[in-house]
Amino acid sequence: MPEGHTIHRLARDLGEDFLDRPVAATARQERFADGARRLDGQVLTGAEAHGKHLFLHWDGGEVLYVHLGLIGKFRRHRLPAPEPSPNLRLRLSGEATAWDLTGPMTCELRDPDVVDEVTATLGPDPLRRRADPRPFIDAVRRSRRPIGALLLDQSVIAGIGNVYRAEVLHLAGIDPSRPGQSLSEDEVRTLWRLSVEQLRLGLKRNRIVTVPLGGRRLTSISREESFHVYKQERCRTCGADVVRNPIGNRTSYACATCQSA
Repeated sequence: MPEGHTIHRLARDLGEDFLDRPVAATARQERFADGARRLDGQVLTGAEAHGKHLFLHWDGGEVLYVHLGLIGKFRRHRLPAPEPSPNLRLRLSGEATAWDLTGPMTCELRDPDVVDEVTATLGPDPLRRRADPRPFIDAVRRSRRPIGALLLDQSVIAGIGNVYRAEVLHLAGIDPSRPGQSLSEDEVRTLWRLSVEQLRLGLKRNRIVTVPLGGRRLTSISREESFHVYKQERCRTCGADVVRNPIGNRTSYACATCQSA
């Protein structure tokens, strides 16, 4: 499932291509044919992300709410765009580009209240500029659940997925199995700060790379080299074994030395 930086990047890129301009909308699937007809020719007035949720605002007053889920993708094409896939849920086309949406968990045209409805269920988003970390700090420090599970809980903090969970905990030197209430306020604030820093880097780079570049070009770093502990056999910080455990219904990765419980 895409993590929060991907959705914020989508909001930014869709806004750059379509904001304040009329957009053509088409669909190949009957399940969104009516929605595409209602959108066709409308002007995009805003694009925003909250965690893993994308909201596109239109001058007709409705909001296109998208959650990509596990297999959903938005793909950008220069015009003329290729023949759409039979799995196409929605194509948005402007003057020079088209964006194809396939496989989303949610793709709905809703009234503007959907933004408040969805965000009311979410914790603070580290990529929202005015996000208040206090609800995250309080939720962690009153919970007996493992911090590794809390970081994946979108009602505690929005936008963190399995990669950022592993890497942020590693950078903070915190074992994912520690109960939230065992963390000091300083430790939880450190997790928030690192989440902000790493998600912003992911947004800027359009990929997750948590290891220091060390003077190397970003393009020279493979996906396997991009992480300290995520899907690693040995920690890229100290060389110790990486321990794998199921936490929060996902496999967690932690260095046996750097993140000793």
